[in-house]
Amino acid sequence: MPEAIETQLKKGVLALCVLALLSRGDGYAYDIASRLSGAIDMGEGTIYPLMRRLQADKLVETYLVESPAGPPRKYYRLTDAGRASFAQQKAEWETFAGAVNNILGEG
Repeated sequence: MPEAIETQLKKGVLALCVLALLSRGDGYAYDIASRLSGAIDMGEGTIYPLMRRLQADKLVETYLVESPAGPPRKYYRLTDAGRASFAQQKAEWETFAGAVNNILGEG
Protein backbone atom coordinates (compact mmCIF):
# COMPACT_ATOMS: atom_id res chain seq x y z
CA MET A 1 0.00 0.00 0.00
CA PRO A 2 1.40 3.41 -0.81
CA GLU A 3 2.68 5.06 2.36
CA ALA A 4 0.43 8.14 2.07
CA ILE A 5 -2.75 6.03 1.90
CA GLU A 6 -1.67 3.81 4.80
CA THR A 7 -0.82 6.88 6.92
CA GLN A 8 -4.20 8.47 6.22
CA LEU A 9 -6.03 5.24 7.09
CA LYS A 10 -4.17 5.02 10.39
CA LYS A 11 -4.82 8.67 11.25
CA GLY A 12 -8.49 8.16 10.54
CA VAL A 13 -8.87 5.38 13.08
CA LEU A 14 -6.30 6.39 15.70
CA ALA A 15 -8.75 8.20 17.99
CA LEU A 16 -11.16 5.27 17.75
CA CYS A 17 -8.36 2.87 18.70
CA VAL A 18 -7.36 5.01 21.71
CA LEU A 19 -10.97 5.16 22.89
CA ALA A 20 -11.23 1.38 22.44
CA LEU A 21 -8.12 0.77 24.55
CA LEU A 22 -9.36 3.13 27.26
CA SER A 23 -12.77 1.44 27.23
CA ARG A 24 -10.95 -1.65 28.53
CA GLY A 25 -9.18 0.25 31.29
CA ASP A 26 -7.33 3.42 32.17
CA GLY A 27 -3.84 3.95 30.78
CA TYR A 28 -0.98 6.39 30.46
CA ALA A 29 0.13 7.82 27.14
CA TYR A 30 3.36 5.82 26.73
CA ASP A 31 1.53 2.54 27.44
CA ILE A 32 -1.24 3.45 25.00
CA ALA A 33 1.35 4.40 22.37
CA SER A 34 3.20 1.11 22.90
CA ARG A 35 0.03 -0.92 22.49
CA LEU A 36 -0.88 1.00 19.34
CA SER A 37 2.58 0.75 17.82
CA GLY A 38 2.55 -3.01 18.30
CA ALA A 39 -0.87 -3.35 16.68
CA ILE A 40 -0.88 -0.74 13.90
CA ASP A 41 2.71 0.50 13.74
CA MET A 42 1.88 4.03 14.92
CA GLY A 43 4.72 6.23 16.12
CA GLU A 44 4.91 7.24 19.78
CA GLY A 45 5.08 10.96 18.99
CA THR A 46 1.61 10.83 17.45
CA ILE A 47 -0.14 9.95 20.70
CA TYR A 48 0.54 13.04 22.80
CA PRO A 49 -1.20 15.61 20.57
CA LEU A 50 -4.12 13.19 20.19
CA MET A 51 -4.43 12.73 23.96
CA ARG A 52 -4.47 16.52 24.41
CA ARG A 53 -7.19 16.82 21.78
CA LEU A 54 -9.29 14.07 23.37
CA GLN A 55 -8.92 15.83 26.72
CA ALA A 56 -9.86 19.22 25.22
CA ASP A 57 -12.92 17.55 23.66
CA LYS A 58 -13.78 16.20 27.14
CA LEU A 59 -13.69 12.59 25.94
CA VAL A 60 -10.97 11.70 28.44
CA GLU A 61 -9.88 13.03 31.80
CA THR A 62 -6.59 12.62 33.62
CA TYR A 63 -5.36 11.77 37.07
CA LEU A 64 -1.89 11.20 38.52
CA VAL A 65 -0.59 7.91 39.92
CA GLU A 66 2.64 7.69 41.87
CA SER A 67 5.32 5.70 40.08
CA PRO A 68 7.89 3.55 41.89
CA ALA A 69 10.49 4.64 39.33
CA GLY A 70 10.32 8.37 38.71
CA PRO A 71 7.69 11.09 38.71
CA PRO A 72 3.95 10.37 38.91
CA ARG A 73 2.33 9.16 35.71
CA LYS A 74 -0.61 10.92 34.10
CA TYR A 75 -3.34 8.35 33.49
CA TYR A 76 -6.25 8.82 31.12
CA ARG A 77 -9.77 7.49 31.54
CA LEU A 78 -12.90 7.82 29.46
CA THR A 79 -15.53 10.31 30.53
CA ASP A 80 -19.23 9.60 30.02
CA ALA A 81 -18.97 11.62 26.80
CA GLY A 82 -15.94 9.52 25.80
CA ARG A 83 -17.85 6.27 26.35
CA ALA A 84 -20.76 7.60 24.28
CA SER A 85 -18.41 8.79 21.53
CA PHE A 86 -16.64 5.42 21.47
CA ALA A 87 -19.93 3.55 21.13
CA GLN A 88 -21.04 5.82 18.27
CA GLN A 89 -17.68 5.70 16.46
CA LYS A 90 -17.47 1.92 16.86
CA ALA A 91 -20.93 1.47 15.33
CA GLU A 92 -20.04 3.81 12.46
CA TRP A 93 -16.75 1.96 11.90
CA GLU A 94 -18.48 -1.43 11.84
CA THR A 95 -21.01 -0.17 9.28
CA PHE A 96 -18.29 1.42 7.15
CA ALA A 97 -15.93 -1.57 7.35
CA GLY A 98 -18.79 -3.92 6.49
CA ALA A 99 -19.65 -1.85 3.42
CA VAL A 100 -16.00 -1.79 2.30
CA ASN A 101 -15.68 -5.55 2.85
CA ASN A 102 -18.82 -6.12 0.79
CA ILE A 103 -17.37 -4.04 -2.05
CA LEU A 104 -14.10 -5.95 -1.80
CA GLY A 105 -16.00 -9.24 -1.88
CA GLU A 106 -15.11 -10.18 1.69
CA GLY A 107 -18.53 -9.72 3.28
